[in-house]
Amino acid sequence: MAFRLPPLNSLRLFEAAGRHLSFKLAADELSLTPSAVSHGIQGLEDWLGAPLFLRGRAGLTLTEVGAAYHPAVREALVRIATASEQCSRRGQRNEIRVSAAPTFAARLLLPRLDHFREREPDISVIVDMVHQQIDLPRDGIDLAIRLGTGDWPGLTAEHLLTEQLLPLGAPALRARFGESTELWEMPLIHVGTVTDDWQRWCAATGVGDVDLSGGLRVDTVQMAAEAAVAGRGVVLGRRPLMDAELQAGSLVPFAEQAIVSRTSYWLVGLPETMARPEIQVFRDWLKSELDAVTA
Repeated sequence: MAFRLPPLNSLRLFEAAGRHLSFKLAADELSLTPSAVSHGIQGLEDWLGAPLFLRGRAGLTLTEVGAAYHPAVREALVRIATASEQCSRRGQRNEIRVSAAPTFAARLLLPRLDHFREREPDISVIVDMVHQQIDLPRDGIDLAIRLGTGDWPGLTAEHLLTEQLLPLGAPALRARFGESTELWEMPLIHVGTVTDDWQRWCAATGVGDVDLSGGLRVDTVQMAAEAAVAGRGVVLGRRPLMDAELQAGSLVPFAEQAIVSRTSYWLVGLPETMARPEIQVFRDWLKSELDAVTA
């Protein structure tokens, strides 16, 4: 049967504009002018016989028709992009692009990749270490390792590991303050991306109402670990990310009780991507490696 399809390029414009709710941002992404995006979407609206956006002083909003149409268009474009990428890879060396936060990549993934290369020499793994969340698969990434609760609509998420949170500090810091000093009387190190960790640990362990406003504030878990090793304060260590320091003795526990993190690391990808044979091989290997770490 012959498909009755709108101009396909206009769907691309609509998907970007609907995601950003901005002709300008869509134009920037697609290397076009806002006028070109607006005209393209107007053509799609004319073809459909229905408005897709409400254009007002406050900006763009999707109409009821547009809001219903956008996820279907996005899903179709994602499937076309994914299938096209898979076609281009046929007959070539298998390649997997993985996005992971720098600390996870540096401490848990990269040190183990040599094991994978020895086991699967025909599969190449490229690791992209970024802080911001990427858009699968538009950013050219096959898989993402994300910290969260496992709920990302339209994506398959497989659990990798859940961290244990335990106060850690340098032996010299304990010696400087003495064994009798309470934890909250020492300088604490806070990570900007997980601002409520100390409050949760104190509440879960019955520490009570203490002032947690002071101390050193840093941007990443890696910076927090380095500051703790340098004796700058006590960090709420995220195990197994900081197990190397524990094993080396550069950090030691400053309390006995650990709590379970509210979030976990997940391997995330489109369902069709997760079904690829080389992805399944990588997934099984990674889960096996991390199971050994947390055993």
